[in-house]
Amino acid sequence: MRVTPETVRDERAWVHDRAPVVVPLINESRERLGTLFETDVDPVPPEAYRREVDAVFADGEVAVNVAGCVALLRDLDVAGDYPGFVVDEVLGRELAATIAGGRPLSLLAEATFHFVDVHVHEDETAPGDDAGTAGADDLDAALAAGFQTRLPGWEWREGESPFAVGSGPGSLNPDD
Repeated sequence: MRVTPETVRDERAWVHDRAPVVVPLINESRERLGTLFETDVDPVPPEAYRREVDAVFADGEVAVNVAGCVALLRDLDVAGDYPGFVVDEVLGRELAATIAGGRPLSLLAEATFHFVDVHVHEDETAPGDDAGTAGADDLDAALAAGFQTRLPGWEWREGESPFAVGSGPGSLNPDD
């Protein structure tokens, strides 16, 4: 595989246009997670997803890595599927983490990827040329987990962290 600026632009367009599949997965996952954690989580509208895709692909270092993972998963197929279980899971987890950003969000996205992945089936999410590939369902799960994690809507992510040390709102004063 050769990744060029054109490849990155093409994969960005593909991820951007994937909103009709990914946004419902994000919202279903948020609903399930909200129930498990006894909290309300705001749904994500398609426009917010698309804006966040643009933000991810605006950072060249992130964009090339996201594009590479997307392209690999779109094309990945393994005869019999199960023997390739590890490679599509690893790529999906890494894609979700890269989209989410640095720690701790990347770790949260990796965990969320596995939660989303058990609810995604390739025949439901991969119409057209990508139907039937081993990586198709993992790609959709990774996009949903990564963008779900980085997008607002979780109460605990709103406002300043109560654990920040230093001066400023919500900071712990080390002199107390």
